[in-house]
Amino acid sequence: MQQSYQALSRLFEYPEQREELDSSYDALASYLRQSGIESRTHLFGEMLSGSTLSELQEDYVARFDFNPAAAPYLGHHLYGDNQKKGGYMIQVKQEYGRYDFEAPQDELPDHLGVVLAFLAHLARRGEDQSRREFIEKLVLPAINKLLGSSAQRDTSPWLTLVEAAELLCSADCREEATC
Repeated sequence: MQQSYQALSRLFEYPEQREELDSSYDALASYLRQSGIESRTHLFGEMLSGSTLSELQEDYVARFDFNPAAAPYLGHHLYGDNQKKGGYMIQVKQEYGRYDFEAPQDELPDHLGVVLAFLAHLARRGEDQSRREFIEKLVLPAINKLLGSSAQRDTSPWLTLVEAAELLCSADCREEATC
């Protein structure tokens, strides 16, 4: 579980190294297969194998930076741009601090990639109950809203990574039946 969260987290980062993308995708796809979790991530894999790094970078920016409906910021999908989003961000940052997680300085704490890295951190530390509570309260509601706002009209292979995040989080919670 920890390695799959970490691999998926890296796939939500701006693509800078081809090898990193390939190994992260392979780790994620392998975990999903071994766990019997059916997903559409093969569509991302097809795009990955058929694109140059510069094409992936261009597509990433078009997908996540210029499309607010697809932005990987969970607080944005839950609260838009009102004051409640600030409370959400504070809550997320407090959880990070509580478990000694160092979020990257160049990204907001509610970025899906950062959140997935935190879930990997909790899995590595054996904080299963805390991880599942965090998923239930702060992650799945936002991912479901993100998927609900874009799933019907979105054909981007990047969406399959958001779907994979939902599948991983849901599978993680089913292990304990908390979410």
